[in-house]
Amino acid sequence: MTRSNGVYIVRKSSIITGVLILFLATALLLSGCSSNAAGSKDATGKNADNVKIRIADTSTNPTFRVAIAKGFFEKRGIDAESITFGSPAEGVNALFIKQVDIAYGADFPVLNALAKGEYSVIASAGQATDEAAAAWKLYAREDIQSGADLKGKKVSFIRGTFIPYLWDEYLKDQGLALSDVTQIGQGAFDESYIALKQGDLDATWVIGSALTDKFDALEGVHQLTDMSQTPIRLGMGLVSSNEFIQANPDRIKDFLEALDEASTYAQAHPEEVADLMYQETKQPKDATLKDLPINPWEVGFTQAAYDSLAGQKQYMVDTGIIEQDFDLDTKLNLTSLQQALPEKVTYSK
Repeated sequence: MTRSNGVYIVRKSSIITGVLILFLATALLLSGCSSNAAGSKDATGKNADNVKIRIADTSTNPTFRVAIAKGFFEKRGIDAESITFGSPAEGVNALFIKQVDIAYGADFPVLNALAKGEYSVIASAGQATDEAAAAWKLYAREDIQSGADLKGKKVSFIRGTFIPYLWDEYLKDQGLALSDVTQIGQGAFDESYIALKQGDLDATWVIGSALTDKFDALEGVHQLTDMSQTPIRLGMGLVSSNEFIQANPDRIKDFLEALDEASTYAQAHPEEVADLMYQETKQPKDATLKDLPINPWEVGFTQAAYDSLAGQKQYMVDTGIIEQDFDLDTKLNLTSLQQALPEKVTYSK
């Protein structure tokens, strides 16, 4: 601006500059409005409006990792975090201290959660098949050539799991009682491997090709049998707190849809899943390729899933593991599952 005879004259360059500033300010304002309408992003680039779900996982389970890696959770508004535990039972226990929101496990740890308070099954995830049962191998020292030879021996079980139940049923078939062996509680299968190798154990049950390959290579140890030769068939369930379920019914529905999509994808793309598992957990690719077809996840809830839970619960009540009996039907919250995958809910009260 210049002054001439007491009159201020505005130069063209100043007018243009002002117009540009106004234009930029308007553009930024509109951009901000557009961003808010689409949902703000956090520092990681994820939608800040997504619901956070912390999932208890294990290093050998691909389903949650596939759902995260392929964006099946993200596209449904879920910010999923997989937290790895040594066993599914440890993951279920993490529900009690609110370290996770959803956990999975065999009937035993799931029922343990249901017995402790306000928790419910939201779906089953596995099939109690002979093929899946055969994946559980019993390893024993060479001097043990039959189940009867286990009398007076030290056997392993993973704390918080169904394995004592498996031992009980297996030993009955061999003419022994659970009291005829000494049970050694451990936190993970790697502990069993070391103990068996050092001679501190005489027998242990193991699941997963990565582990059975290691046990097969142990000197002085052999496979004695597998679980398909017993009456035990495992169910597997997904469990959450009633508080979380009631607060997020739509997101539970979306979560189950994503898991169903991930399980289907995993079976159709085994090589890709094997690469993913190796990248994330260092599980050998051939182990993933062996295990995938044996233990496919089937998200749903069937009469067989209910019967498996009911049978296991009765054993836990009879043996005092569950001190206070409960009505299993009141511990099933299948509403979100019925909305997500109605054709896969074949159980009815």
